[in-house]
Amino acid sequence: MTVFWILAAGLTVLALCLLLPALLRTRPDAVVRTDASQANLTILRAQLAQLDAEHAAGSLDADQHRSARAEIARRVLDEEAVAAPPRRAGAARTTALSVGLAVPLFALVGYGFLGNRDALSARPAVAAPEAEVTPQQVTAMVESLAKRMQQRPDDPVGWTLLARAYGALQRFPEASQAYARAVDLSPKDAQLLADHADVLAMLQNRSVSGEPARLVAQALQIDPKNLKALALAGSAAFEQKDFALAITRWTLARQLAPADSEFAAGLDSSIAEARALAAGGVAVAPASAPSVPATATASTKSSAAVTGRVTLAPALAARVAPTDTVFIFARAADGPRMPLAILKRQVSDLPITFTLDDSQAMSPEMKLSKFASVVVGARISKSGQATPTAGDLTGQSKPLAAGGPAIELVIDSVQP
Repeated sequence: MTVFWILAAGLTVLALCLLLPALLRTRPDAVVRTDASQANLTILRAQLAQLDAEHAAGSLDADQHRSARAEIARRVLDEEAVAAPPRRAGAARTTALSVGLAVPLFALVGYGFLGNRDALSARPAVAAPEAEVTPQQVTAMVESLAKRMQQRPDDPVGWTLLARAYGALQRFPEASQAYARAVDLSPKDAQLLADHADVLAMLQNRSVSGEPARLVAQALQIDPKNLKALALAGSAAFEQKDFALAITRWTLARQLAPADSEFAAGLDSSIAEARALAAGGVAVAPASAPSVPATATASTKSSAAVTGRVTLAPALAARVAPTDTVFIFARAADGPRMPLAILKRQVSDLPITFTLDDSQAMSPEMKLSKFASVVVGARISKSGQATPTAGDLTGQSKPLAAGGPAIELVIDSVQP
């Protein structure tokens, strides 16, 4: 029992060390963090992890990575400063003294009435696992950040984070609007221009021609060694069948990319294809889809892919409209429920032949190639939102291995 009382005294002292400083410096009306601030901090920290992953993959060079991390770190400090409670102007010595005496007194009295000394020998409970962050929670946090930006329209870092969050959700129209606002506020940021061009290319079926090419050229005027801008510039030249310029752009990008990265491997493949076409040979891939591994396009394919066809059960045909949104996604059979890859189409496209691979990943750390077994699903949404709602039409496969034969997926049930 001596050990018990020593531990109890130690815990009491620890509790006082935690409580008393807070009472001495915090007003009763201290401001607490709002849900929006918590959501913003969560997204900011996720963006830091994403930047680190992109740097490790070679999508960002060291200078770009350092600059982006500095901006996000500043944003985290700003959010924490806004949410931090103000210091108390007057003293709270009386309250602190009362608490200092009350805590050990109540601890002793409470244990005398409610304590169970036999429980000291009980095996400690196993800590509950950390809750998963679901796609619905991610969407809610992004929407919270979007509302926050309406109140802070002149914050370029916030608009950049919102644009990247929309891009991760493959909501490219919203991502383009957010990038446009960020570029207006930071017109000399080459990385922002390249990121905006990348999203616009996704809206044009991965074509860099037109406005994306103009933004890429502007980015290269500001920073001739911007890795993403060089990769996209090579794609633009390739689309125009200017294979010599494509080789030049991609070769320079290859020199800047980490030697053993997936980004570098994709550039090697694209350079070889452009050289073959320049020499009058046969392309190793379709000319309309050069394999340049830009961050959002990431067209270098992995063998870990799921292919198949989605159809709608005839019994449910009367419940949909041609413009309703169709989401096709894959998630880990045993693991987080966040989609590993996702496509967005319309009911008018049904039946849809699809391929899901690492190029549609929502996060660099959550890819098809990292899971042995996945489940493929399809959902028709009238609202067009990624969050499932009652009345959506759904279909789901059994667990399967990526890289296997094509599957037939039927949308044949209703979301309860």
